Amino acid sequence: MKKQSKIAQVAIFFAIMLVLHLLSTVIFNLLPLPIKPTIIHIPVIIASILYGPRVGATLGALMGIISVITNTLIVLPTSYLFSPFVPNGNLSSLLIAMLPRILIGITPYYVYKSMKNKVGLVIAGSIGSATNTIFVLGGIFFLFSNVYNGNIQTLLAVVLSANSTTELVVSAILTVSVVPILEKIRK
Repeated sequence: MKKQSKIAQVAIFFAIMLVLHLLSTVIFNLLPLPIKPTIIHIPVIIASILYGPRVGATLGALMGIISVITNTLIVLPTSYLFSPFVPNGNLSSLLIAMLPRILIGITPYYVYKSMKNKVGLVIAGSIGSATNTIFVLGGIFFLFSNVYNGNIQTLLAVVLSANSTTELVVSAILTVSVVPILEKIRK
């Protein structure tokens, strides 16, 4: 694929990410829902599968930047976990905001590449979502151990929460639904 077309694809997926981020922020903050799943990672997963790990990692890095900017501008009690520019934030915050998101753009590609079927798409979507959950929450556990008071059971309870499970299921369903359509359009 030509370099220009990859730039165009990154721009299109980034625009989708921004719209999803803005819509989900408004919807999940206005409606009294018991869960607030992250959906901005789904375009990263889909782009990774379609265009490879470099495009996926680039979009993952952009997702991380969105997280840093959001947590810097809208300071919440947990913002220090994702932004080094707020009180109690540090370079570990930047690591938590960036590294898991970059990995979201890499892992689905290799999972799907090894299987290349619908089951592979479901697993790739699930693994992409789980990558975010496990590395973000694991990073918080190891780099900001006071958040979980060093209690591994608490960490596992959060990882296996309704929020994380919902993200994983939605990622799997949308990945298996959207990728085949975009593959047909791309050809």
